[in-house]
Amino acid sequence: MRRGTVLISGAGIAGPALAYWLRRHGFTPTIVERAPAPRPGGQAIDIRGTARQVVDRMGVLDAVRAHHTGTHGIAYVDDRGRRVATMGGDLLGDSGGIIAELEILRSDLVRILMEAGGDGVEYRYGDHITGLVDGDDGVKVTFERAPAQVFDLVVGADGIRSGVRAHAFGDESRYVRDLGYYSTYFPARTRLRLDGWELMHNLPAGNGVGGRVTLLYPLGDTGEVRAMLAFVTPDRSYTRLDLAGRKALLARVYAGAGWELPHLLEQLRDTDDLYFARVGEVRVDGWSRGRSVLLGDAAFGGSIGMGTSMALVGAYVLAGELAAAGGDHRVAFAAYENEMRDYVAANQKGLPGGLRGFAPSSRAGIWLRNQSMRVMPHLPGASRMMGGIDKASNAVGLKSYGLFG
Repeated sequence: MRRGTVLISGAGIAGPALAYWLRRHGFTPTIVERAPAPRPGGQAIDIRGTARQVVDRMGVLDAVRAHHTGTHGIAYVDDRGRRVATMGGDLLGDSGGIIAELEILRSDLVRILMEAGGDGVEYRYGDHITGLVDGDDGVKVTFERAPAQVFDLVVGADGIRSGVRAHAFGDESRYVRDLGYYSTYFPARTRLRLDGWELMHNLPAGNGVGGRVTLLYPLGDTGEVRAMLAFVTPDRSYTRLDLAGRKALLARVYAGAGWELPHLLEQLRDTDDLYFARVGEVRVDGWSRGRSVLLGDAAFGGSIGMGTSMALVGAYVLAGELAAAGGDHRVAFAAYENEMRDYVAANQKGLPGGLRGFAPSSRAGIWLRNQSMRVMPHLPGASRMMGGIDKASNAVGLKSYGLFG
């Protein structure tokens, strides 16, 4: 049976993982990525449940474990840095609960996946798809820079604002629900002693925005952290700001803040490594159109703590179903969606407590949230109240697809 050419848009997590499995099954993958090079930095991401089996089958589990950030819980801190509530990583069961036992920097995982794919995966950086024309014998793809080319299949692994989805499925507004806030990440250093704890600090509404959140992810005991700044606002125009504009916006939003914020904002001024995005949730009724199919956040983005895991599992399943169908995309795409739908439904959940629980808009709301987090670990049914992530992360089994006994 013919194992043809597959163009993958996006060199994040889902794209390189899919390319690895496609190669194992005899397909020829090409990845096109808008960024000029592999993106550095990024936030710490979790690998949970069935996704750990996927990285084990890829032979990279030891490499992933070697880059584990060492985080074992979240501590909520007040304006003076005092811990007012903690949530340990053992809260929700053997596989790590809210804090996964495999937490790794996004850039480290991308590098590991790319190295696993080897030289047989072609990467085209600094380019992107500008058009798709489906035909009986393939998809004619036009690019911003490269000449047009025909591929047997096209995969959109290009995130919540997927270009492939826009070309093959239509207007983004039909599939992306705005969640009301921005999330940003950048590398920094801290003088605080974290001891493997993520620190979360909340500020009420102010400086023209709603609730504000700061989260520090430790990277071992080096003093290096990833700083996350998130804030609530209905204004969607900030995505159009350039790097300098985004830095100025964050400086304004957090002006006058205490705790570790002045030190973090000083470092923000000097970095070019800033991730800045409007947060949304993707819901698509059918993940394929003709010879194009969606994977990862392009198909089911917006979960909390499960995006990476769903991308890894989805890559394994999509490649496996294409192989099982002998390259017949109609059979394979339907089987891929059938295998993944219940798993995605179980895991595509929002923030526990919603946006008000994540970013309360008043000091009274922050106090109430912290009190609830103090008692949460001691209540019966804590796992269920926190979203049942341990059970949901294992809500799909893996077929062998002819590669494993």
